[in-house]
Amino acid sequence: MTLSRREFLATSAVAAGGLSVDADEASAALLPRVSSTQTQRAPRPSEPWLEIDAAALRQNIKAIARLAGGRPVIVVAKNNAYGLGLGAVGPIFDGMSEVLAIAVVRTDEAFALRDAGVRKPVLLMAGVTATELDELIARDVHVTPLDLALIPELSRRARQRGRPAGIHLYVDTGMHRLGVPLAQAPNVIAALAADKTVRVHGLFTELTEDVDFDTAQAGRLRAVADDARQRGIAIGPLHAASSHAVWHIPAAHLDAVRPGLAVYGGYVSEDARKRGELRAAYRLMAPVVRVERLEKGEGISYHRRWTATEPTWIATLPVGHVDGYPSGAVKGGEVLLGGRRYPVVGTVSASHTVVALGADRVAAPGDVATLVGPDDPAIHPNEVAVRAGWSEYNMFMHLNPLLARVVRG
Repeated sequence: MTLSRREFLATSAVAAGGLSVDADEASAALLPRVSSTQTQRAPRPSEPWLEIDAAALRQNIKAIARLAGGRPVIVVAKNNAYGLGLGAVGPIFDGMSEVLAIAVVRTDEAFALRDAGVRKPVLLMAGVTATELDELIARDVHVTPLDLALIPELSRRARQRGRPAGIHLYVDTGMHRLGVPLAQAPNVIAALAADKTVRVHGLFTELTEDVDFDTAQAGRLRAVADDARQRGIAIGPLHAASSHAVWHIPAAHLDAVRPGLAVYGGYVSEDARKRGELRAAYRLMAPVVRVERLEKGEGISYHRRWTATEPTWIATLPVGHVDGYPSGAVKGGEVLLGGRRYPVVGTVSASHTVVALGADRVAAPGDVATLVGPDDPAIHPNEVAVRAGWSEYNMFMHLNPLLARVVRG
């Protein structure tokens, strides 16, 4: 997707929900409206921004649910919804019937979802302190009691508030990082069942991404659940399947799946990528702020790491590795501008990226480039990661939380 400066300014004005522009400058009525509740901040004309593709998020979740045989999806939205922004994407997930709950790993993330208007169950898959319990119970956030010594206090606070505290119990089935040891799980479940101030809404484990071992892990969790259910104990749905397991370990799908990266359009394996069920759910975009013609032999950026071998036009984009665009993009990365791909050259610095346009001046200040997104295979997050020598997770997790975000679709 490429926008002209006119379209970019018009879009920014609409996103701002009150910024006025000349009628000649902005044919805003022809552009999709962006609700002020869907964007954290309207982008300024001289800075990069993220465009969140709501339709892609919905498509990905529906694809995941199909792959999981129609099972519901617990969306993992840790690290600010994999960089896309909790306030931007939380309401999208909240409106989907396929989504059973939204899981995070920070207390502030749980509250951010509630602040964004999310009403579906929110699961906090991390340890909490006693001082946080009152607000977590009040805001109906399901907690994970990693420290079992905290359960009596959780029970006491719930009793004081006159409402049960919701929890999901994390059972360590072999990863040995967090959770209740497998041998202790039956007794812990029995104790929780006897406490009427605590309600178990789910039982889960974490997989290692070793197919054979994870299949065994899923079996261990199922055995714990079968034991509890035979004793008449309600434990809610079982969940274990990460994005990797959605594609590769059907035995781990259990009652619900719990993907992260795949929801946002990232592929966890080359096999999954070849199948192509997902669509990258964001675009990292930036305006051209400078265009210059280099003569043969002239170099650019720090240490003059790239030198023109013939007269060449270059364009500067105000976006860099501080925004989540990898420094390694100079190793073969490309940018989409005016519907064509152009190579990244020189150095990706903290706040600037330079692209080589070739012999003709094909861009002007105000044109908009897409550095990452679904519009061309060369700029898909997975492909950018491969060319830059990065992990595909970094393409999401390192997105700058200060970037303006605009929701489309």
